Amino acid sequence: MRMSGAKRRPKPKGTGQRRVRPRSSAAKASPTKASRANTPRSKPAPRRRRPPARRTRGRRSGLWSRFEGLSQRHPILSGAARVSLIASLAGFVLMAGAVLFFIARVPDPVLATLDDRPPNVTVLAADGSILAERGLRRGHIRVDVLPDHLIKAVLATEDRRFYDHWGVDLGGLIRASYRNFRAGKVVQGGSTITQQLAKNLFLKPERTLTRKLEELIYTVWLEKRFAKNEILELYLNRVYLGGGTYGVEAAARRYFGRSARDVTLAQSAVLAGLLKAPSRYAPTRSIRAASARAQVVLDNMVDAGFISAMEAKKAGQQPLRLQAKGDATGYPYAVDWVAAMLPEYVGQHDDALVVQTTIDAKLQRSSQERLRKLLDSKGRKLSAGEGAIVVLDPKSGAVRALVGGRSYKNSPYDRALHARRQPGSAFKPFVYLAALDAGYGPSSVAIDGPVNIRGWTPSNYTKTYRGRVSLRSALAHSINTVAVKLTANIGPDRVAQTAQRLGISSELNAQPSLALGTSEVTLIELTGAYAPFANGGARVLPHVITHIRTEDGRTLYARQRSAVGRVVAQGHVAAMNDMMSAVVRGGTGRRAAIPRHPAGGKTGTTQNSRDAWFVGYTAHYVAGIWIGNDDNTPMKKVTGGSLPAELWHDIMLPAHEGKRPTALPNQHGPAGPWHGSGAVASRFPFLGSDAKNAMARPRQLFQRVIGFFGGG
Repeated sequence: MRMSGAKRRPKPKGTGQRRVRPRSSAAKASPTKASRANTPRSKPAPRRRRPPARRTRGRRSGLWSRFEGLSQRHPILSGAARVSLIASLAGFVLMAGAVLFFIARVPDPVLATLDDRPPNVTVLAADGSILAERGLRRGHIRVDVLPDHLIKAVLATEDRRFYDHWGVDLGGLIRASYRNFRAGKVVQGGSTITQQLAKNLFLKPERTLTRKLEELIYTVWLEKRFAKNEILELYLNRVYLGGGTYGVEAAARRYFGRSARDVTLAQSAVLAGLLKAPSRYAPTRSIRAASARAQVVLDNMVDAGFISAMEAKKAGQQPLRLQAKGDATGYPYAVDWVAAMLPEYVGQHDDALVVQTTIDAKLQRSSQERLRKLLDSKGRKLSAGEGAIVVLDPKSGAVRALVGGRSYKNSPYDRALHARRQPGSAFKPFVYLAALDAGYGPSSVAIDGPVNIRGWTPSNYTKTYRGRVSLRSALAHSINTVAVKLTANIGPDRVAQTAQRLGISSELNAQPSLALGTSEVTLIELTGAYAPFANGGARVLPHVITHIRTEDGRTLYARQRSAVGRVVAQGHVAAMNDMMSAVVRGGTGRRAAIPRHPAGGKTGTTQNSRDAWFVGYTAHYVAGIWIGNDDNTPMKKVTGGSLPAELWHDIMLPAHEGKRPTALPNQHGPAGPWHGSGAVASRFPFLGSDAKNAMARPRQLFQRVIGFFGGG
């Protein structure tokens, strides 16, 4: 198919002029006077008639004669010229061969449109049972039925001159290079839609000169073979848009529960925004990031003259609401997580795949159902609309259950994986572990009293003070003042480093307020960071995929055993389990306790009950619970010790049926706490609770302790 608007250049004609080879320099040279004097005069010889030069076609004879003349006058240059000529010819031949080679690799034009039936993906539970059978979401839709604002959103963001260039936009490349140079980093790409399609259809994601050459050749081929609208249609149906979806039709149904032909201007901006970084801007990953990126797309449309500023403003003010069709598998959030990761693990694949996961099917289904029942029965009265659950194997980090929300149909946004919220007091275990590293122990004594740090005066949840308390009691009852004073004494940086060492990957603001969990984290990373307390001190990497193979048995991915290593000293594991088990036995997490199985954990509640957490563990499981609202509105006095602790108990009780009660690492027995009063050193400003040691200390030191904790 010839490109529209292309003009055939007239074939150059030969001149047809007769060229005469020039005489040699010897023949041209005039005789000198001396030679003429010594030469006898004689009758000049009759002049020989030179045979007529053979006619040649075109300009070849003239060029060749010039080359021969040059070789006779300059032998050295002639050699270089010959080498250069041969090299040029060889290069041309190689280039032509490369072009023919790449063109030969282009699939049949019919195949280039691609079968829109996605490859089947079978997702297996840990026991080999089938969790779900479905393809990577892919759907084909004609470009002529798509709304105009969707096409304009894509063109404004990706390739405004799409209908004007021949596949490569040189002007766009220059502009992108200039902007990247001024910014000192890559802020704008120069690839056209046709180039991106060429990469998606034919190439691997490599950055080599050969790949760029292939990209150029395939780009030109696409432009010659297909009309512009055909190229755009292929692109919009092939591009990856996050969440395991390919193409705008699949993405629209995945995120908004509707066909791409019915999306609004605001939704079109979200879809177009995904083209830059689908994993980062997917609304199921971050509604905030998706909305911000959509606003950039709307601004681009205004700048391109596609919509007015008022239209962009109205679209930008519309809240981003996600909706999906019901998932009959019963494991929608876990399956979505698997589907979203497949392109990262095995790339684009047209073979049927079998994915082995770590999911416990029974535990996954029961966790989903119990969250829904809890919110249905108590959530409305307490203004608690959403929740999330993560259950891990503490030894390996294998995810046994993952629930991203109350209803997948109403909202496929996965709050367990992607929602960043303040953990509140659920962050305090890292404060106390840092204190252990600094030399304190569970029996060290602090003063619960008013505190003032550069004008900041945090108080306890109860608005009361207990006075002299042990660290064990301070953690069990979630006393804020003690945690804040500890952090100020040992340093916020040290606390942040401790949390990161155990697995917190989110950015932490190293300020004294960090003690109260003011830096946002995800549920899955917080749950994973508690695992070292349950497994004896080793960090784990939460994961859900263990093996990926093709239907015929060819292995594409096999998880290797994690080898992060020990991150908590053995003695400190014992001390932390001593303090964390006190939370469940008689502290703020007592509603989480399950009979016969020793457990530790910590509650967390943020300001005005906007977030409520409970993260707890036994020797068999570590599980995290979050309850709150997507719009960050307050709940009615919901704390981590209420709904989250209740839900944790309801999930863990049946999960432990048939499992042997096992003491937490370094504990003395299933029912007894750790009593290592001398295992961890006590040092200023805390005193050990042992009476003899306390009485033996100088009175002056005791007064200094009281003074430090009394005024802050």
